[in-house]
Amino acid sequence: MERKLHVIIDIPSQLEAALIGLPLPTWKLDGSFLAKSTMERYRTELTATPRFEETAATLRHALTGEGGGYAVLRLGNLAKALGIDDDRFMRLATGFAAEVAVPFSPFPRWPLWKDIGVKVDKDPGKSSGIGYNAFHMDLVNGTLPPDYTTLLCVRPDPLGGGPSILSDAHAAAARLSEDSRALLAEPAYHYGTFFDLFGVGEEYKPFPILDGSDSGGGFVRFTAKMLERSQLGQAHADAARELAKELVRGQVSFMLQPGDYLIVNQRRFLHGREALHSGQDTVPVADRRLLLQLFLRARAGDGSAA
Repeated sequence: MERKLHVIIDIPSQLEAALIGLPLPTWKLDGSFLAKSTMERYRTELTATPRFEETAATLRHALTGEGGGYAVLRLGNLAKALGIDDDRFMRLATGFAAEVAVPFSPFPRWPLWKDIGVKVDKDPGKSSGIGYNAFHMDLVNGTLPPDYTTLLCVRPDPLGGGPSILSDAHAAAARLSEDSRALLAEPAYHYGTFFDLFGVGEEYKPFPILDGSDSGGGFVRFTAKMLERSQLGQAHADAARELAKELVRGQVSFMLQPGDYLIVNQRRFLHGREALHSGQDTVPVADRRLLLQLFLRARAGDGSAA
């Protein structure tokens, strides 16, 4: 069952005009986190523009309000006016992100924003591969996964493939039998490696898929890749497969356009991507699909993500 995307946030024209001429300063980092001084400066500058606070409030409500959990912020006009690879545009995008939570990079070897390009020789199921990228949460095996994962579209697949997919993880789990949910709540799952990471806690192995989610606020620690790449007991694997089917049954599918900024509350929704269109090897590297990824950590004492 596929539903149409219902959380698209357009930037009011009055705000767009003000943001185009707004010279936000270069950001500074405190370790791998956006510095508090930068966030305060950005907030001061941005809240002085017309209708910014209203737009930011709409964004936060879409991510944390009842029934919400994701949103697409339409920054395409700003991207066209400034250039999507211009530092001024990236500062504006970072400023919007900082209205939700604290931007950070869990990968010390990467900058704040991480490129996700297309590599035809990569594992097709990876984020930079060309195949179906099944439902998952990012950094599933950390004790403190990012509260939000965000993707800024620089270029969609020029051949027309690769729509994004999202699914309400708690709604999918609620449709399972009591026995299946009990199995998913047991610490019997594991996936991937864990090294050279910052700000996401310690390695969690084994972990439960339904991790404190009885109240609807915990993580659903799921990645479909664990079904093929982890050795799981039959009963636990079957329960995870049931969840995978329910995630697909309740998915939302849509295409990101240049400048679209997708923000996903990982405590509520899982994400993925349909396969890119065939023929990617004929597309020059500079023209292939390109996203920029940024992770967000909820502020201390902020229960909005839960």
